[in-house]
Amino acid sequence: MEKSKFVRDFGKRVQTLREQQGISQEAFAHKAGLHRTAISMIETSKRSSTLETVEKLAKALSVQPGELMPKIKL
Repeated sequence: MEKSKFVRDFGKRVQTLREQQGISQEAFAHKAGLHRTAISMIETSKRSSTLETVEKLAKALSVQPGELMPKIKL
């Protein structure tokens, strides 16, 4: 089943912020307390994130959780 545009954009946002900070997926996963495969699956929209995971990702990137959220059309 194809993920929503929001999930795809969320993953791209996480990947962009990680790459801007020059962090590898492996180092990012370690910092966030997640497996590298989980990071890959989030960034490629093969996995949705729980609020707990969003919190871990935000802390690992030193950003507020809202900064990870993509815009949506209302």
